[in-house]
Amino acid sequence: MKVELISIGDELLLGQTVNTNAAWLGKNLSLIGVDVVRVNTISDTSFSILKALNEVHNDASCVIITGGLGPTKDDITKQVLCEFFNTELYIHEPTLIRVTSHFKSLGKSMLEMNRLQASVPKNCEVLNNNYGTASGMWFEKFNKVFISLPGVPYEMKGIFKDEILHRIKKRFNLSSIYHKTILTQGIGESFLAEMLTEWEEKIRKKGFGLAYLPSPGVVKLRITSKNGEKDKELIDQYFQEIENMIPESAFGYGETTLPHVVGDILTKQKKTLGTVESCTSGILANKITSVPGASAYFMGSLLTYSNQLKRSLVSVSEKDLKTKGAVSKEVAIQMAFKGREILNVDYCISTTGIAGPGGATDTKPVGLVWIGLATRNGVSAKKFNFGDNRQRNMLRTTWSALNWLRYLIKSEL
Repeated sequence: MKVELISIGDELLLGQTVNTNAAWLGKNLSLIGVDVVRVNTISDTSFSILKALNEVHNDASCVIITGGLGPTKDDITKQVLCEFFNTELYIHEPTLIRVTSHFKSLGKSMLEMNRLQASVPKNCEVLNNNYGTASGMWFEKFNKVFISLPGVPYEMKGIFKDEILHRIKKRFNLSSIYHKTILTQGIGESFLAEMLTEWEEKIRKKGFGLAYLPSPGVVKLRITSKNGEKDKELIDQYFQEIENMIPESAFGYGETTLPHVVGDILTKQKKTLGTVESCTSGILANKITSVPGASAYFMGSLLTYSNQLKRSLVSVSEKDLKTKGAVSKEVAIQMAFKGREILNVDYCISTTGIAGPGGATDTKPVGLVWIGLATRNGVSAKKFNFGDNRQRNMLRTTWSALNWLRYLIKSEL
């Protein structure tokens, strides 16, 4: 099955808003075996919307439209849909009751424009919105399904999960698709592919689909079967082979994250963690505490961005700062060692590096990072070279630090 996405909004074309809806829909449609053949981003005009609807990709059996369903005058998608489907708007009573209750629960008066949110084209199937006032709509024409959704991301996602996912699976008989994804850290996509050449050939000979899904510091591998869960056991075996080949890199499955994986390990082992950060500027601590319940194992962080604070907060040697520099093995080790003592934790991670774009020297390029890791048994440091992009350097440092901690604890068990 193939889908075309139509994203409506001048703000998307002007770059004022990033089109996260299309990315999210593409990801979630792929999980049920659906291919997105085109993403068409258009302006808020009748001409543009009608043109997009009339020029839908021939291979697409479903069209998902996002945006233009708000209460203001510039939200014209419903009126254009009426023209395209040769129908008219009417007040959908169940939606009116829901919208009225929504405003009542907020203690607000409902304006006429809010009441008009309950108007929908007569020939659509209304898709309930439990997250806002604009209903989704399902149409069929030219043997294609057309779905219109609000542009507000959390509303769009909610309607998709509640109302659309099961309908698409049933309408297009997608129940036989099965996916499983393994998550790896620390090996680039091309190196990973070369390492797994024989393994990949074996996967493809079995008729499975295999996709490499890279992001800064993390590469996901997804196997897809068209035979449903009857292939689950075999796919589990293939992924176990990867775990055995690269235990230092393979850290989880599905939608989990390194902070969740590390948090689970620390919770089960009843261990505590702290950080002393320089080049990550608190991002490491932020990612750790993004996990609900992190207060059970994360005790805190020391942000020592300047050399002065490296000296005064974690007692980094003045001599080492002058002779070795802040970005060095010696400084990373001292930061982690003293941080573990000050924070009174089982593990302490330190980060110091040149995130860029400035700060490089002849011997220390942008992207050079030292990560320190102190335990109750000792302290060590690792050197990394991440490249010349500041934000990616910070993220890759964060993921590398957490994965090192994960693997170290796992090795100790």
